[in-house]
Amino acid sequence: AVACPSLAAVLAEVIKAFGAPENAQRMEEARDNACNDMGKMLQFLLPVATQIQQDVIKAYGFSNDGEGVLKFARLIKSYESQDPEIASMSGKLKAMFLPPMTLPPHVAGTGGVATS
Repeated sequence: AVACPSLAAVLAEVIKAFGAPENAQRMEEARDNACNDMGKMLQFLLPVATQIQQDVIKAYGFSNDGEGVLKFARLIKSYESQDPEIASMSGKLKAMFLPPMTLPPHVAGTGGVATS
């Protein structure tokens, strides 16, 4: 179990860490290397994002590895529906390392749901 000050506080720390100049620089370089290619995003961006999160959450009792980050992500997910603040911060965090998905013009606006 994690002795959390509060999940929102840890999330805020993680978001702040992504905003730190050296981390922002690392993310920018990874993004440039990926050139908006989804496969490359996972290859370059995800490890950097995982590392940044690990550095923060290990201070809160999460293991300092990929498993710790996964547990943290699952914890956030489980609180998103109950806590609008956590849901909002979670969205911010995802936006930091997931590229905005651009849909081809003919798909946009339909919501991707075929009506019959």
